[in-house]
Amino acid sequence: MSSVKNNLSVVKGSSVPDVSQFIFGIVWAEWNTEITVAMRDGAIKTLKAHGVTDDNIIVRSVPGSFELTLGAQWMAEATEVDAVICIGCVIQGETKHFDFICSAVANGITELNIEFSMPFIFGVLTTNDQQQAIDRAGGKHGNKGDEAAITAIKMLALEQSFE
Repeated sequence: MSSVKNNLSVVKGSSVPDVSQFIFGIVWAEWNTEITVAMRDGAIKTLKAHGVTDDNIIVRSVPGSFELTLGAQWMAEATEVDAVICIGCVIQGETKHFDFICSAVANGITELNIEFSMPFIFGVLTTNDQQQAIDRAGGKHGNKGDEAAITAIKMLALEQSFE
């Protein structure tokens, strides 16, 4: 969870395992591009820092956060990915649209985890305003894209621990 005292890009807990043999998908939303491109790039940089090669990172975009679920499903069906990182940003507006989109995306990504029995990572910012999003996409609270990549890595390590 992001807060003034918690930088999202600082890895806590167990060490990050070697995941160079895994294939990662990233599906990112084009809506709020300034934010989502920074998050996408953070996720890619973090994966590479932990041994993942360019050939093992597949990146696709969708128009907005609502489309992340279907885009992630298509990626899982059409490729050999081991995990899919979903990157998006929904900023509170004056209508209930925010609530509907956030709920739909969170539920959709949760369902994909269960349906495919593989990690689909919720890297979607749900902020009150643009500044909060900037602060979490490489700003003073780190980069949620970094956190999403670390989460994907740790979920794959967890899966391996059961084998």
